[in-house]
Amino acid sequence: MPRIAGINIPENKQILIALTYIHGIGRSLAGEILEKAGISPSVKAKSLTTEQLNLLKEIIEKNYTVEGALKREVMMNIKRLRDIGCWRGLRHIKGLPVRGQTTRTNSRTVRGNVRRTVTSGRKAPPAPK
Repeated sequence: MPRIAGINIPENKQILIALTYIHGIGRSLAGEILEKAGISPSVKAKSLTTEQLNLLKEIIEKNYTVEGALKREVMMNIKRLRDIGCWRGLRHIKGLPVRGQTTRTNSRTVRGNVRRTVTSGRKAPPAPK
């Protein structure tokens, strides 16, 4: 398996799709990277030469923030919002939707508010022994 940015990309997929296995690279960015490298997007990942793999690694490392560094950057942004106490930071702290979604009917799983159906107030009698 070719290894780029610390991730084993699948061999049997086209390189355009295989690059999306790296956190921070989507389809459009993968297309940009392949265009810079001069590699056809329809080539399978297993048929890339070592020079092409090294070129891909070099382009990704120099120009883009991916994987651990990107995750760290996102975590630091959220921590900054929490520390300054802004609205978005408070929503992150409470575990509620941050981007203005309604919480009245949907987002029960996000809120941890799973409602149970109401039954009669009587408990079932204990089973005889």
